[in-house]
Amino acid sequence: MVGMRNVGVEGSDADWVLAHEALSRLARQRAAADAEEGRCLLAAQRAAAHVHLGFGSFFEYAERLFGFRPRSTHEKLRVAEALERLPALASALEEGRLNWSATRELTRVAVPETESSWLQFAAGKSLRQLEDLVAGKRPGDTPADAPDPSAHRHVLRFEVTAETFALLREALAELRRRSDSSLNDDAALREMARCVLVGSRNEGRSSYQIALTLCPQCASAHQTANGQLVPVGPEVVAKAQCDAQHLPALEHDARADSSAHVDTRAKQEVPPALRRAVMQRDHHRCRVPACKNAIFLDVHHLRLRTEGGKHEADNLIAVCSAHHSALHHGQLRSEGTADAVRFVHADGSAYGQPRQPRVIEVQTKVFSGLCQLGFRERDVRTVMAGLRQRPELREAAPEQWVRAALRQLHPPAPSYR
Repeated sequence: MVGMRNVGVEGSDADWVLAHEALSRLARQRAAADAEEGRCLLAAQRAAAHVHLGFGSFFEYAERLFGFRPRSTHEKLRVAEALERLPALASALEEGRLNWSATRELTRVAVPETESSWLQFAAGKSLRQLEDLVAGKRPGDTPADAPDPSAHRHVLRFEVTAETFALLREALAELRRRSDSSLNDDAALREMARCVLVGSRNEGRSSYQIALTLCPQCASAHQTANGQLVPVGPEVVAKAQCDAQHLPALEHDARADSSAHVDTRAKQEVPPALRRAVMQRDHHRCRVPACKNAIFLDVHHLRLRTEGGKHEADNLIAVCSAHHSALHHGQLRSEGTADAVRFVHADGSAYGQPRQPRVIEVQTKVFSGLCQLGFRERDVRTVMAGLRQRPELREAAPEQWVRAALRQLHPPAPSYR
């Protein structure tokens, strides 16, 4: 390194010192540049720069001019928007005390009330350690809060040929056309999996089966995945209970008479004859307006089983898997009876009408978070319906919604282990 030797440091010892100092300086400069790049990218999106320059979308604009992949652009925008509400994290990134990758992970969970604790906790942690610590946490959680395994997002990565890649994109596009709605990656892959797992065509029974194991003491649930037990949230259990079969618990008892008869038959909650009648009444297709899905349908209870909903034709409708999940995740709500059912988005707008994406995202997160805390879905829906009438909450952050909801919700019943 010509011209980069320190006085008092001999030979090659000077090289590593200078190299380290140069890398540290570049890292600080890169962090500041990343912070500025995020702010400028967000400003360009808000000003619709791509429209003025003739691009079809903002993601195309970012990819063609700056080489950002759509997923990278999405993350940069998400982080930049989050940093507007997190001044401590924004300052740490600009000053180079935190790199962009670490900032990206912390903005998934930090809120104004917890950002200082997360920033302090991140000191000295590697990116892998931060990823492991953030996994299973929700916005508003502190580093000391116990992780929720069902909140962990799993990443699938495949290396395939060009032909397989093209076929996969066509298959995903076809699934989205069938549902006539914008399925995200999670919903689209779930529909594709159902196509593979399809079993009996007998409409008296579900077209495919998954196995859920429920703990009677703590109400936790695990789904069987090729020999592995994967933790899932209460909304998955609620969805499964709409159209479930129950297997008897087999407990080994050495004192039991081995000749005693044990009934191992599965008991289906919705009688097969009633399920077939519901499918026939709904013309073998999803009841959500304009949805074209006519295969792999579920039976959904308009009044949930946990709220006392019965297995009656007036309380049952046919829905596709994507819309069934949306109903139990709080993204959609159903109102009325099977003869006159009405669907509305999380923000209260009628299904198919112009929506407020940010409002829907906030209310969906709040709904899911309150259910995870143990509050009954019926109570959460009722409270949130009242909160939607309050003008000051229309543009409020998720934590403000949670605080407002908690003031009206009764504490959930404790679980005894």
